[in-house]
Amino acid sequence: MKELTLEVRGMSCGHCKTSVEGALNELKGVTEATVNLEAGTVDVTFDENQVTKAQLTDAIEEQGYDVVA
Repeated sequence: MKELTLEVRGMSCGHCKTSVEGALNELKGVTEATVNLEAGTVDVTFDENQVTKAQLTDAIEEQGYDVVA
């Protein structure tokens, strides 16, 4: 398992948190996704043999948020 912290812009409320965590948790290979609204980050634990960073980024951006790093 790999752990990754992504900086995400545009998240500001509980709905933001729910939509980003939900989108990531739907991806095969993601075991945990946790949004920290105050820090503007998402911590993701995933199997890099099943899902890529690009796929994680795409899932977040499809929810309307910008992944910075």
